[in-house]
Amino acid sequence: MSERQTSDMARSKAAKLLKRHGSASSLMSGSEYGGRYKHNGSVSTVSFMDEPQDPNKQGSSVKLEATYQMDPKKRFPVNTVKDILGEVLQHYLAEEKYEAELCKQMTKTISDVVKARVKDLQLGRYKIIAIVHIGELKDQGLKISSRCLWDAANDSSSSYEYRNNSLFATAMVYGIYHE
Repeated sequence: MSERQTSDMARSKAAKLLKRHGSASSLMSGSEYGGRYKHNGSVSTVSFMDEPQDPNKQGSSVKLEATYQMDPKKRFPVNTVKDILGEVLQHYLAEEKYEAELCKQMTKTISDVVKARVKDLQLGRYKIIAIVHIGELKDQGLKISSRCLWDAANDSSSSYEYRNNSLFATAMVYGIYHE
């Protein structure tokens, strides 16, 4: 079986899985890069972050005025977000075996679902960043780290780790307060 056929089979399996779970993630979003970058490793990672919109751009009809609000009205709910991460990872990965192409699509889908669920909490000015790593379980070690400018009084994060017989997953959500 050729590499192209294997990729098509994994993509169709991911489509069936995502359809079964009711996700609206685009399966073709990774195909633009799939031909140029071949990954032989056993870790699939997709990060997702919304960029702030510039209200001064042409075409923007709404002008926002400064509110001078320096602190959030509602703090980032770390435990609630951790519960969301656990529910989503268990729901999507409970019966899955590790397949690189499938996991590549699942990282994007899971990060989209997590981000949407956290945004449903209506946290106001928090910028939400969701990162998901999925890898094959083969007696290896993995360290994941990140760096950013951080306001310890207002910014926060939550993470969750999941394992089944063939794969592991870590999901992290960062809530960065945007003044």
